[in-house]
Amino acid sequence: MTASLATRRLLATALAAGALLGAAAVPAAAHDDDRHGHHGRYSSIVIGDVQHDSRGRDRDRDNRALNREWVEVKNTGRHAVDLRGFTLTDQDGNRYRFNHLRLDGHSGVKVHTGNGRDTHRDVYQDRRHQIWDERDTATLRDDRGRVIDTETWGRHGHRDR
Repeated sequence: MTASLATRRLLATALAAGALLGAAAVPAAAHDDDRHGHHGRYSSIVIGDVQHDSRGRDRDRDNRALNREWVEVKNTGRHAVDLRGFTLTDQDGNRYRFNHLRLDGHSGVKVHTGNGRDTHRDVYQDRRHQIWDERDTATLRDDRGRVIDTETWGRHGHRDR
């Protein structure tokens, strides 16, 4: 009976350890560095923060005011993603197409409205007029035109998600 009791204890210990490992693995597998987009597609590339309607003096002509207006595109995953061919549009159809930009894992890039020198953290649409309104929707599409993420703001004075 002693061998049977020892065997049962060993089996119970192994089962408990397996249950602990299984419970710890579930959140990691559920997170998986990807995010479920609004249109049923999994992607680590998402729309992050938005700074719209800069309300600067003569905002449609002042480049500094235009560059205070931006939409952030974030990579929530671990691996770098080439954004070449991705597009960011507003509800009026204004479109920005990403060229040669590789977005590192866990990083973001701000897409500014005005003119400037593109870097790995900031890119510029080279526009002379405001794009993002107080009530607007930003839509991010991949290089095949599939919707990756959308962000709407302005209803009841806050961002909707």
